[in-house]
Amino acid sequence: MLGSSRSHRPRFRHRRITGALAVFGTLIAGTAVQAAAAPAVTAATPHRVLFDNSKAETAGNADWIISTSQPDPLAENPAPSAESDWTGALSSWGVALQKTGNYALKTLPSGNTITYGTSSPLDLKNFDTFVLPEPNVLLTASEKTAVMQFVQNGGGLFLISDHAGSDRNNDGADSVQVINDLMTNNSVNSTDPFGFAVDSLNIVTDNPRAVSDAADPVLNGSFGTVTGSIIRNGTTATLNPADNPAVKGLVYRTGYSGNTGAFFTTSTFGTGRVAYWGDSSPIDDGTGQPGKKLYDGWDDPAGTNAALALNASEWLSGAGGSGGTPTPCTSAQLLANPGFESGSSGWTATSGIINNSSAEPARTGAYKAWLDGKGTAHTDTLAQTVTIPAGCAASLGFQLHIDTAETTRSRAYDTLKVQVLDGSGTVLATLATYSNLNAAGGYAQRTFDLGAYAGQTVTLKFTGTEGSKLQTSFVIDDTALTVS
Repeated sequence: MLGSSRSHRPRFRHRRITGALAVFGTLIAGTAVQAAAAPAVTAATPHRVLFDNSKAETAGNADWIISTSQPDPLAENPAPSAESDWTGALSSWGVALQKTGNYALKTLPSGNTITYGTSSPLDLKNFDTFVLPEPNVLLTASEKTAVMQFVQNGGGLFLISDHAGSDRNNDGADSVQVINDLMTNNSVNSTDPFGFAVDSLNIVTDNPRAVSDAADPVLNGSFGTVTGSIIRNGTTATLNPADNPAVKGLVYRTGYSGNTGAFFTTSTFGTGRVAYWGDSSPIDDGTGQPGKKLYDGWDDPAGTNAALALNASEWLSGAGGSGGTPTPCTSAQLLANPGFESGSSGWTATSGIINNSSAEPARTGAYKAWLDGKGTAHTDTLAQTVTIPAGCAASLGFQLHIDTAETTRSRAYDTLKVQVLDGSGTVLATLATYSNLNAAGGYAQRTFDLGAYAGQTVTLKFTGTEGSKLQTSFVIDDTALTVS
């Protein structure tokens, strides 16, 4: 689809089907195309699906939402029976899942951040599947870590792109770039973790066909048999099974097979599952918010798009047995010698900074870490490496006292950086930077969310850098890295 308009597309309409789960049949080139009714049995624990709307999914003519009521679509209509009961071009998808009674759906609204391992009710740890429907904004470093850890720990990830050049919000990144950046530029695994790369193409129109695989649960699931899909300005993916043997092409562009031209792809990573679709046209139900130029791909008889979307949702939500829910986390404090009462044990520190000098008293006990305070050009460091268990919420806390002889109120001459590093020493995040401008009497509690690093071994590092004249002291005590 073009980033600015869909008016180039055929505007023909097909007879609407009340409820995407109704049985329908059409003969296409002699092949029966069917979407079977959804399972009648309600799951004891509903599959939890989070649809993203934080990455400009409604920019331009896009309307990739299941409902305008966010985060909970049930606030718009608690018992939807037709796609018009919820407003959005993905309402057919959402209503179809809702009607089974087996799914609990939410939306991550615009302005929110994708997280994993925090206390937010919209945190990925609370869901089995995360749907990124044509994201148009690059994910931040922490968001990419969150998504990758979610999949690694058993979550299902549904990636849907559009064609190259479909930058709907004109920020310089289209969905092809956003998805490729997630897979190649993250802190968890950037070496082709899913075994495929999105092609930078604009395929105007095609009706890709499904491979023959009666045992595949996406092609032959509870919602029907998939025979093919549609491309109405979209792209494909190139598979790299040498990087991930689990990668599998299910639907291919006409004339393509094997590792090229894969329009719908599945893979695994860790204990999680991944699905990729190369165009947003198939999930578009043609109805949405006023002023949007949409296209009814959901019911297009050239493909079995409803069955493909719904079967994939079901497969993804069963990933890893427990879905995106991490294994139970035992509450604990992970730092060794958190109050420095055992000297430098557990810490890597500049010689002499962990001391019991009365010139800068500890907050509790006798010892603390006193960085800088020399009044000369000087750098002190304090660090500890720790493994944060997968699936845990994690929080770094410490008490900080800053005093200074600097008299200016406008310039930071001396600084303290609090950072998270990976095993090779690369800085993953700078949590905070303090300076002589933050000087105050007594200690102050500082707390940071480290849930994004669950499942990783990281180094927590404090670096105090002092200028060449007046002293600034950064005094740290009562550290803790708590998980729960």
